[in-house]
Amino acid sequence: MLQIREARIEDIPAIQVVRNAVKENRLSDPSLVPDSDVEDYLFNRGKGWVAEWEGRIVGFAIADLVDHNIWALFMDPGYEARGIGRMLHKQMLDWYFSQTAETVWLGTEPKSRAEQFYRLQGWTETGLHGKGEIKFEMSKVDWIRIRTGK
Repeated sequence: MLQIREARIEDIPAIQVVRNAVKENRLSDPSLVPDSDVEDYLFNRGKGWVAEWEGRIVGFAIADLVDHNIWALFMDPGYEARGIGRMLHKQMLDWYFSQTAETVWLGTEPKSRAEQFYRLQGWTETGLHGKGEIKFEMSKVDWIRIRTGK
């Protein structure tokens, strides 16, 4: 049984396991994202959610209200293509736009499944970011239009 819920501090080790299990958008060095950074984004800068499948965390999403970006949305590879990422995405953006009207952005690896996912979710490509990542943006108006179909 699947449950989407707010992330708790005790979820951080499982979040790190999922983050380091991905096949795309991999960290070159996992120590670049220490537990303290995850905690900061979850509880000081924004909020996060986890997807639990039969008590096991299989995905997570974190929105950052400080820099107005999506800091993370990752799925355990064994649980991809089940709609769980879409559920996390919806929960995260509904919350984000309940907190602010600021446009949110994210960066992702070109030619990745994540790039396809964000395009399908209605994100708009706006250029490049960081080390050659594609930058996407979502406005509150666009999110409302996507959510309501109007």
